[in-house]
Amino acid sequence: MMAAVLAGAAMLQQVEEHSFSLVLVIHRLPLWFLVFSLFLPRIALVVAWFQGVLIPFHPHGLIPLIIAILLPRALVLWLIYLDQGVSLWFLIHLVVAVLVWSGGGHQMKRRVSH
Repeated sequence: MMAAVLAGAAMLQQVEEHSFSLVLVIHRLPLWFLVFSLFLPRIALVVAWFQGVLIPFHPHGLIPLIIAILLPRALVLWLIYLDQGVSLWFLIHLVVAVLVWSGGGHQMKRRVSH
């Protein structure tokens, strides 16, 4: 009886800690691709294709090629999601994509007063 009480008390004392951390996880996509594709996604995709980095993701066919030409950031986001899920790298690329797609990459036009 006393052993059961002590075992129950020991179980109550165990506190399970859950922590959330944003770690820069790298699985199959190399670090150079993750950084380089932030600035020049089309060139990063071409270089990764020539080096064989994209082979584990099986981007064969016409649809990945069309997406790589028209929306390279969407393809990079898809590759990161396949490799790491929703990670810090995915969130960084998502923020950059939203900024670029919302017009953050365009220069502001100044009004010239006459």
